[in-house]
Amino acid sequence: MKQDVFPAGQGARKRRSQWLAFGIFKLLSYSIVLILFAILGFIIYKGAGVISWEFLTTAPSDGMTGGGIWPAIVGTFYLMVGSALFAFPVGVMSGIYMNEYAPKGKLVRFIRMMTNNLSGIPSIVFGLFGMALFVKYMGFGDSILAGSLTLGLLCVPLVIRTTEEALKAIPDSFREGSLALGATKLQTIWHVILPMGMPNIITGLILALGRVSGETAPILFTCAAYFLPQLPHGMLDQCMALPYHLYVISTSGTDMESQLPLAYGTALVLILIILIINLSANALRRYFSNKVKTN
Repeated sequence: MKQDVFPAGQGARKRRSQWLAFGIFKLLSYSIVLILFAILGFIIYKGAGVISWEFLTTAPSDGMTGGGIWPAIVGTFYLMVGSALFAFPVGVMSGIYMNEYAPKGKLVRFIRMMTNNLSGIPSIVFGLFGMALFVKYMGFGDSILAGSLTLGLLCVPLVIRTTEEALKAIPDSFREGSLALGATKLQTIWHVILPMGMPNIITGLILALGRVSGETAPILFTCAAYFLPQLPHGMLDQCMALPYHLYVISTSGTDMESQLPLAYGTALVLILIILIINLSANALRRYFSNKVKTN
């Protein structure tokens, strides 16, 4: 007679251990969601009463104890666009080179290791580097251009890794089939590989923008103005930005009771901007995924 591999008692213990492990994982997942909703609920409760059309479309006034945040919104938008114009081409082309052209070996492993290390450097170090290179050495001064280049350097590693992983996930059979039909390597990348990897690449690019929109330390040294109730006229002008504006009105000033509601309103607007960016990433991902499937 064949004996059971696992006795009844041992099987029951295994089921209890599995149930306990799954219960812990579920509890941790729900805890993260609850913490997120608690933070959002607190910010919404404190900041929703401040949000108005005047708050979103006017400049600060009365020493930043009144008025709105329109210059900070515009400055944040300029910095996001400027950093994207620098980081996206550099990051995407670097990712294409590393996955499609560079010979697999020590060089690629070294570049990948340096990219990972670069993504782990604190943002304030990027700010000091941007001040030394763009503000001082290259003579851009405290400007949107210097801040955009610094933020672009900050998100380049994320763009590179996202592009490389997106292209790596595409099977080699698509490359081999395209080359077998007479296409060149560049044509294969442009017409076959990039369209298939575009959903993941676009997601990474927009998530990088989400990180840029909330950074304070890099712009602290390169472009952010303490109080500038006017819109910038060019890339060499200073600007206000939502993260730095939030930091200033939360920590400085002579009338903190009047400034704190504005700080919560600014935090809520910044969260909404990041939420819109993430929703845009998901929408673009679905759009390009459906486009790839239909083609």
